Formats: sequence, C-alpha cells, structure tokens
Amino acid sequence: MSRSAQSAVCAVYSGTFDPLTLGHEDAIRRAARMFDRVIIAVAVAHHKKTLFSLDQRVALAQAALADCPNVQALPFDGLIVEFVRAHHAQVIVRGLRSVTDYDYETQMSGMNRHLAPEVDTVFLHTSAAVQHISSTLVREIAKLGGDVSGLVSPPVLNALRSQLAAQN
Repeated sequence: MSRSAQSAVCAVYSGTFDPLTLGHEDAIRRAARMFDRVIIAVAVAHHKKTLFSLDQRVALAQAALADCPNVQALPFDGLIVEFVRAHHAQVIVRGLRSVTDYDYETQMSGMNRHLAPEVDTVFLHTSAAVQHISSTLVREIAKLGGDVSGLVSPPVLNALRSQLAAQN
C-alpha cells in the first residue's frame, strides 16, 4: 500500500560532505529505502576550510545519488532542526561508525530533541565494508597521491582529481 502525499515521511541526512564518501552513500541509500524522501543537507561549514565549494558539494551529492529518485541534495546554513522544519521533514538520519560517533551523535540527538520535540533522530550503523571511511582520510590520501577509488563514487573521484590537479 502506498502512502498518500500527506503522510509521506521525509528524512534529512546532514553533513559537510567534503567529499561525499561511499560511507555517506551507504547511509543515504539505506535511508532512501526506509523513507519516502531523503534530503541530503549539505552544510555551509563556516568552521572548516573545505576542499570543495558549497555548490560543488551539493552537485557532487546529487550526481553520486542520481540513481535514487527520492533523494535530493540542498545547501543549508544554521540549525539542522530549522532546516528540517522548513522542508517539512520528520526525521534526522545519522550514520554511526564507532562508539565515538555514538557518544557525539547521542548528545546532538538530545539537543535536537530539545529544540524540536516533533523531530526524531534515526541512527544507521555503517555497513562493515565502508565503516573505515571518513572524508578527512579521503582528502588526506588523495592529497598525498593515494588511491581513493574504492572510497568514493566515480563522480566524486573525478572531481577530487580535478580539484587537486588545479591546486598543484
């Protein structure tokens, strides 16, 4: 039985995604099977010097998940709960790789619940095959000339290569 448009459940998966990794994709694709709509909320990241611009990160997320018709990437700035409300979403999805992630994400979930009691957070444990991947490590390995082809999707790999070549 399909859900009506009024009862469709929208989830938001937020992050800097600099770059989007196969670990992120794993969580997003799994969320896309669970929810009617998934929005990849790409953070402005005022506190970080990113390799890719905000527009590039949004475009790369959209390209990497182009085969998922219920997934869309959008930029955001500010509180995630305000973004969730503005897009009429009901759920925040967070990926967990480790106990360290769990501690941090549990604290964030509690604060988000305080700010927006109507929004639930769902944790997805990262699949074992991609559990070791982080954007920070992908950037560092790529900058040092290492092979990151098994860590990111082809559109992201091509963009990484182009971006790093332009910086050299």
